[in-house]
Amino acid sequence: MNNTDLLHEFDRQLEHLISKGYPKASKLGEEDFRNKITPLKSKLKTLHLPDVNLDQGILPFVIVIKNDLIPAEIMMGMTDKDGKFGVTILRPHTSTNFNTIDAVTIPDNEAYLLVDIDRGKKNINLPPNEALSLIRTANRSPLTIDEGIAIVTQFPEFLTKNNCFSLLASRTGKGQRVPAIWINAKKEPNLGWCWDGNPHTWLGSASCGERIG
Repeated sequence: MNNTDLLHEFDRQLEHLISKGYPKASKLGEEDFRNKITPLKSKLKTLHLPDVNLDQGILPFVIVIKNDLIPAEIMMGMTDKDGKFGVTILRPHTSTNFNTIDAVTIPDNEAYLLVDIDRGKKNINLPPNEALSLIRTANRSPLTIDEGIAIVTQFPEFLTKNNCFSLLASRTGKGQRVPAIWINAKKEPNLGWCWDGNPHTWLGSASCGERIG
């Protein structure tokens, strides 16, 4: 994706967040919300990123809004795929019980860019623990809950019934639950969890090349 296209895509994503009601959900006015996000645009000028390829599950970047600014459950509820709004079912936990694993560093900013995204087509049907090893070997990083929501917010069609994705960078301490986003029986985008040792024929583990704050 060339630089001009990257900048246009940034503008599209920012306007989409505003149309979704993110300024109100963050308890900021629209101007303050724009001012918080817009400085990230300049970070794209020096990047060389892949084009959007939904079949292969590749994205150049998404704007990530942290749970610190808007609760993950609220952001997930604003996702929309084929007229169905997202749901969160993390019982017995909530999103705040899931923390970023020690091996992953998240920018300090309340918003940042997630860059060079792969849905995990090559690691479908691998237990999350095995997929994490492959991701690390490739010098890539697993994703967090906030990042998974950001992807489905901007690219709902990225979530497909044959390749939903786990978010291996968010865990409940030493617990075995791994969050994931899939399409449930009601055809809603669903933020839930699976066991870290269980493979699923329809579930891969997403990763990124970089995070920029």
